[in-house]
Amino acid sequence: MAIERVAVIGAGAWGTALAHAAATAGRQVSLIGRNADVLAEINVAHTNRRHLGLVRLSPHISASPRYTGADLVILAVPAQATRAALEALGNLGERVVLTAKGLEHKTLLRQSEILAELAPDATPYVLSGPSFAADVAAGRPTAVTLAGDDDEATESVAAALAGPSFRLYAAGDIAGVELSGALKNIYALAAGAVDGANLGASARAGLIARAFAELGRIVPALGGRAETLAGLAGLGDLALSCTSTQSRNYRHGLALGRGEPPPEELAEGVFTAPVALTLARGAGVDAPLIEAVNLLLSGTTSIGRIVASLMSRPLKREY
Repeated sequence: MAIERVAVIGAGAWGTALAHAAATAGRQVSLIGRNADVLAEINVAHTNRRHLGLVRLSPHISASPRYTGADLVILAVPAQATRAALEALGNLGERVVLTAKGLEHKTLLRQSEILAELAPDATPYVLSGPSFAADVAAGRPTAVTLAGDDDEATESVAAALAGPSFRLYAAGDIAGVELSGALKNIYALAAGAVDGANLGASARAGLIARAFAELGRIVPALGGRAETLAGLAGLGDLALSCTSTQSRNYRHGLALGRGEPPPEELAEGVFTAPVALTLARGAGVDAPLIEAVNLLLSGTTSIGRIVASLMSRPLKREY
């Protein structure tokens, strides 16, 4: 079935940016949100100043408080809100693109597992990779991964959403793409803390390299493919989130490293960190960096002690 009508659930920064990308790609787009003022502004002024400043949005986006059907649904709500959003939508039978990067705190589930539980007739796709909403909305070149179970169908969805500045690479590893996107948020917290504590660029580079190695142990153990880590959803997203102040997880870690209260904004890694530690331990995977981030978030141990503990681990060969 051709994809002409796209519905984006969530009128925050990411949802609005993806709606703009889909409209730019020629799709008929409905953006579903809850804030009446935001929806009215999108429809009349074609901006979403609350989330994206004065970035001009496509006039082909129609904002609404209700979902009335589409060929493709893009779910763009926070990971911990996915369950509630799906419950409100009912038992979807459409193709659904999941964009939240996180593991559900209470159930330890990935986003596609939540979808399978609540909407078993829906066809899941996962969009992830190095991308900030502000860049996508502004039309800056962005490349991401779109994972699905059927190669031909996934390529069809990718083609329907691709535009002059938004490029989607089709992949087949839903679990690996989801895990990479969720876990990189934890490492972004760590990278921010390293910079906040003024430990130096060498320490941050070493952290990113060891985070990549840790991903290489965890992702295959939890059902993903090792080769996914070499792509946009793996190395690409890890590098972006661990080096940019545009990352909310990095900013959260930065504040912790400075000994300051973190900003009052959602950092998905805070919820995912304890889940990831439980999953890693359950799979028998050594994950010292994830353990360190959980210690940092607990507030019971200083970053100095955490780093000293990591640096005193037994020496071993790199490969």
